[in-house]
Amino acid sequence: MAIAAKKIQDYKTKAIAEIKGVFQGGESAANDFIFTGYRGLTVAQITELRKQLRGKSTVYKVIKNNFARIAFEEISTPDVSSFLVGPTAVAVAPGDTNEIAKILFEFAKEAPALTIKGALVAGSVYDAKQTEAFSKLPGRLELISMLMSVMNGPARNLAAALNDVPSRLARTLKAIADKKGEAA
Repeated sequence: MAIAAKKIQDYKTKAIAEIKGVFQGGESAANDFIFTGYRGLTVAQITELRKQLRGKSTVYKVIKNNFARIAFEEISTPDVSSFLVGPTAVAVAPGDTNEIAKILFEFAKEAPALTIKGALVAGSVYDAKQTEAFSKLPGRLELISMLMSVMNGPARNLAAALNDVPSRLARTLKAIADKKGEAA
């Protein structure tokens, strides 16, 4: 729970509104967030990580924990205050969160200073281990591809079977004709 001050200063209200705007995402509403610790990363590493995430339309924002706590409370999300401890950056994922988690865990292999604290995915709070397990699942596009392949299989087999009938008939007729030709 965030501590409420008696008199809220103007710049704090603006900062919370800005964070809320990033979290709500405007047109590309994001409801998935991955919380990371960035202590020990160089500016070049953070820039590279942001570049990779930007390719997936994801915002990677360093946030002030107390402001983020208030913003998350105002947009009525489950309690994520356990992730808002220490230096925190949030990957705001409007698309396939699975791919974003994969990018973060791959980057963490190269730069061990990046720690994944947890995630808020589709209203469910995941700890670091659950987030890692989530990142290993196939992504949305991979699942669609698998489904289409499975759906295409019977049609492909039927087409092959239907094409095979005339060729078998032709081979049978040729064999009969060859046999009659030998007999004559």
